[in-house]
Amino acid sequence: MKKKLSLLLVLIMMMGLIPFGAMAEDPITITLFYSDNATLPFKQDWPAIVELEKRFNCKLAFEPIPSADYATKVANVLNTGENAPDVMLYLSTGGSYASYALAGTMVPVSDYFDLMPNFMERIKEMGLEEELKTRYLGDGKLYYMPGLKDKPFYDCGLVLREDFMQKKGFETPKTYEDLYQILKAYKEENPDSQPLTSVVGLRVIERMMMPAWGISLGKNSSTGTGVLSWDYDKNEYFAGAISQNYKDYITYMRKLRAEGLLDIELEQDDASTAKKLATGQACAVFGWYDQMGGWEAASNIDGIKFKLYPPQEGSRGAYTRERSQTEGGVIFPIQLLKKDNFKEIIKKVDEVFYSKEAAKIWCLGVEGDSYTMVDGKVVYNDTILNAPEGIYKYMQNAYGTGCGGLQLVWYIEQEFTKYGEDYAEVNRQVMEMNAIPYVVPVPTFEDEVAEELAGLRTTLLDAFVVWNEEFISGTKDIEKDWDAFVKDMTDKGIQKYVDTYNEYKY
Repeated sequence: MKKKLSLLLVLIMMMGLIPFGAMAEDPITITLFYSDNATLPFKQDWPAIVELEKRFNCKLAFEPIPSADYATKVANVLNTGENAPDVMLYLSTGGSYASYALAGTMVPVSDYFDLMPNFMERIKEMGLEEELKTRYLGDGKLYYMPGLKDKPFYDCGLVLREDFMQKKGFETPKTYEDLYQILKAYKEENPDSQPLTSVVGLRVIERMMMPAWGISLGKNSSTGTGVLSWDYDKNEYFAGAISQNYKDYITYMRKLRAEGLLDIELEQDDASTAKKLATGQACAVFGWYDQMGGWEAASNIDGIKFKLYPPQEGSRGAYTRERSQTEGGVIFPIQLLKKDNFKEIIKKVDEVFYSKEAAKIWCLGVEGDSYTMVDGKVVYNDTILNAPEGIYKYMQNAYGTGCGGLQLVWYIEQEFTKYGEDYAEVNRQVMEMNAIPYVVPVPTFEDEVAEELAGLRTTLLDAFVVWNEEFISGTKDIEKDWDAFVKDMTDKGIQKYVDTYNEYKY
């Protein structure tokens, strides 16, 4: 009987009564470079990836590359064209990548918008048409599909021991003078402590604190220049490293270090930071909301509680690090166009990373497994709800959700489900404060100019890092040695640097 039915099906198909396309097709394979973070090791069998492969009939063949080696590996592919994957994730065309794009090493995605209906729909839905234009290069083309956020998130900033704040009757710190008083009080009660510590290093503190002084400098500067900053009122670059803004900022930092309020060992790994916070050696850090649960779980201090606070006010206002709604995303190496099925690959990437269905999986995981819907609300399973490191961090490791480079569409209301109500509340406060500056579009330079600027950047940034550390430590006196510092930076070409950036600004 089964043989008769099979023969009948074949005859019906041959007669054209059932289209061949209705039969299951073989999954399309897509090869991808992925920047792998040692604190969140990649897993090919993360449930989010497995579910997406099943839903969209594809095989996502990731090549995880240690994050420290990622830029080198990408540059090698772009330089040689050898062993190119179909997709390289977590990238944009900022900095040197613009030169690679203009040299013809990347697919101009703007030529293929018709193959990206989901991406284009998300851009329209989030109102990002104008911001997307700032990502185009000098030839009028776009060379990557950015990661997209419907609103900028405030997920990192000043984190304080809330239990200590309540014990001492401190209110939410509105200014950096308020923070100083809190740190000072903690030091008086805990003489052996160094109240303010860091995640990773000084550069993270600078990234989050400096905007309140109207600057962004150092290794993590928002402009990527290291020594220039953006004047949001004049819409131009200025030499932030030798400005009064920086002098005011570094004077504050020197005061903290001189009074024993700033950790003398800021360059450290996550375990060192956690130990200092969990043992009470420190009470404050500029860190991420999703880290707080881990610090609390690692502590033996009764009632210890950390809280993320809105930005504090410096000499230029209450601002935190700059954020964009378009971030690093998908680059297609030009070799993809040599494949017969390159259009199918682009379409599939659009579905897997930018469709609403996929966005929900990358954020929440799999319905019926990681969560269920109850009265229209997301309810996570008991294992996730009771995870000591918190919902967000647990789901990253166990499900592959919320991972930078993989999740490319972010809806803030969906993200709120993975955090406590306090996270939603602090985000509402920050939005009301208008405390998140925009990220300045990176200028596009001709190759010769870009090469000259790269040399200037190295020279100036190297010098700035040394001076900055010496000012904080007190090895150099801010007042007595300021003129010598300005002269050194001027002699090394900071004026030419800023003039060139302003000549080519977007």
